Amino acid sequence: MDIVYIRDLRVDTVIGIFDWERRIRQTVSLDLEMATDIHRAASSDHIDDALDYKAVGKRLISFIQASEYQLVETLTEKVAEIVMEEFGVAWLRLRLSKPGALRGSRDVGIVIERGERS
Repeated sequence: MDIVYIRDLRVDTVIGIFDWERRIRQTVSLDLEMATDIHRAASSDHIDDALDYKAVGKRLISFIQASEYQLVETLTEKVAEIVMEEFGVAWLRLRLSKPGALRGSRDVGIVIERGERS
């Protein structure tokens, strides 16, 4: 399989367990790798035959901006479900981080893999 990826997609959302976090928007960052077969798209040179990373990005931005989860784990799992179910992705690796969440650290977060890579 080939990989289509999105790096450092930054989205503001309500995320966190503390009262002050529930009153503000914080930035989360996503790195997403999605397994696909690019042969058909490469042959046709048509977006309908490709995994459209712009469509994936727009869908995730809309979802994340509207979400209000407490845990990064929950948001990460929901994002993975959307990508796999709505875009027909059989395998993905998703890194979702919360920049500035831990003093002295650039970011903290979660890395998950879902599905089977062919």
